[in-house]
Amino acid sequence: MSLADQLAQRILATQFEHFPAEAIGWAKAAILDTVGVTLAGAREDAPTMAGAALGVGAAAGPCLVFGGSRRVDPLSAALINGTAAHALDYDDCSNSMGGHPSAPVLAALFALGEQSHSSGRDILTAYVIGFEVEARIGRAVNLYHYEKGWHPTGTLGVFGAAAGCAKLLGLDAARTAVALSIAASFSSGVKANFGSMVKPLHVGHCARNGMYAALLAREGFTSGAEVLEHKQGFLNVFNGAGNYDSSRLFDGWGAPFDIVAPGIGFKQYPCCASTHPAVDCMMELRRKHDLRADQVALIESWTHRRRLEHTNRPEPRSALDAKFSVQYCLARALLHGAISIDHFEGDAWKDAATHALLRKVQAATYTEAQFPPQNHFGAEVRVTLTDGRVFSAKVDQALGRDASTPLSPEMLRTKFVDCSARILSYERIERLHAVIEGFERMADVSEMTALIDTSSLAGKRRAVG
Repeated sequence: MSLADQLAQRILATQFEHFPAEAIGWAKAAILDTVGVTLAGAREDAPTMAGAALGVGAAAGPCLVFGGSRRVDPLSAALINGTAAHALDYDDCSNSMGGHPSAPVLAALFALGEQSHSSGRDILTAYVIGFEVEARIGRAVNLYHYEKGWHPTGTLGVFGAAAGCAKLLGLDAARTAVALSIAASFSSGVKANFGSMVKPLHVGHCARNGMYAALLAREGFTSGAEVLEHKQGFLNVFNGAGNYDSSRLFDGWGAPFDIVAPGIGFKQYPCCASTHPAVDCMMELRRKHDLRADQVALIESWTHRRRLEHTNRPEPRSALDAKFSVQYCLARALLHGAISIDHFEGDAWKDAATHALLRKVQAATYTEAQFPPQNHFGAEVRVTLTDGRVFSAKVDQALGRDASTPLSPEMLRTKFVDCSARILSYERIERLHAVIEGFERMADVSEMTALIDTSSLAGKRRAVG
């Protein structure tokens, strides 16, 4: 029996009743967070251009494009909304996957669910399964896969989207295995495109293609039989022989589900997660010692080499590039005691005060004397003042990185309101929050998307005023 067949059997066997309360709770938190960041990113250039480039290829249909009232076909909606969900780099993370788990799966499920009039319970089931599949493949291929230069959100997210859509469509085991095999040929995304519009496009692309794989399988499309394990299949081509462990696909399946442990990570800041532990350190130092930028002579930052490879950008060249600059993020954190969406909007990345501080920031990789070898999520920051005083802070991982250090429900709610208020009125946001809180009781996902549709807000004052 092929690896795809074995995954398909588990996908088919897993039902809503098998999920503990914690899994449902985390899944609803992920839906809340993903809806919020998708709304916040909906009018960014990347999703706007992605939608425009589709042109007549985006047919009229039943599926909402977040941020407005336009409705298109499911595949186009998945691509545009998936790109929007990752446009601000504010969406959730998974340590097992090594990427962003929810945006690829939920962008596909919301669109397919609208077309199919799926219930909240069915979408929750499909989402947790999609999460489990992409995380399981992540366990099998990481960290080699990540370090090689693949962007796991794209390369693995397509499997999560395919698995979730196959479950939502009610495909049998044989067709589900085909959907996963097709997804292997759709898998793509390289880290060289970090700091550009292509990175969020990876999410839209894999959400669309994961759904497309499931739809093709439903039609009776055929695929290779051993596409994951074949000598020229996914595992050997993307990782190479000896650089993966296929047994980790199945060991302890659902015991616990990956969304519970190690769990899902929610972001405090709208920038690359690899900058977050250093930012947490700076926030602590600023708060504890009342630091001001004009007092600072030198800022030294240490993060894991794997994180610094894509965040050591002392001279960011665009707003998107700034999201991947640990130097820029530390400067903003010191200057403002916060990092907001506005810090990456328009020409904000050119801010003179921020760039003056950038020249004082030195970033390096930390040593085993600072953190144990198995820790690759920590950071240390040391600030030297002009009067000679030195302050330092250290964290093992950023707040919210996984279930062991979660953001509070109040923090998640505040983030959701702040993000959604860029599009919706506060009255609408409250109603939307309530619907998501009771997501498993929703008869049709259109109950949620109707609240996101802005057509009924025409002429009314939105939260952004």
